[in-house]
Amino acid sequence: MTEYLETFQDKMVNVVTQDGRVIVGVLKGFDQRVNLILDKSVERVFSSEAGVQFEPLGLYIIRGDAVVTVGEIDEVKDAELDLEEIMAAPLPEVVY
Repeated sequence: MTEYLETFQDKMVNVVTQDGRVIVGVLKGFDQRVNLILDKSVERVFSSEAGVQFEPLGLYIIRGDAVVTVGEIDEVKDAELDLEEIMAAPLPEVVY
């Protein structure tokens, strides 16, 4: 897993957590337990009644046991999206 994360070092990533949060930021560091350090991070809060809301988080640490997915964001395509117009239900919590 750490080899996979190395390809995202200093790039914009999208992280989905077990409680259904979507956090976007620049991956600055990680360890063997997939604890993540994100810089310039923002939580994207989805709603089926309003567009995506943004909650600035700044420098943010996510515990590895809370991470569901990590993926690189194509910043050009992401900038083209009008997220304030996108309406979607929030992700449900992951239940094992």
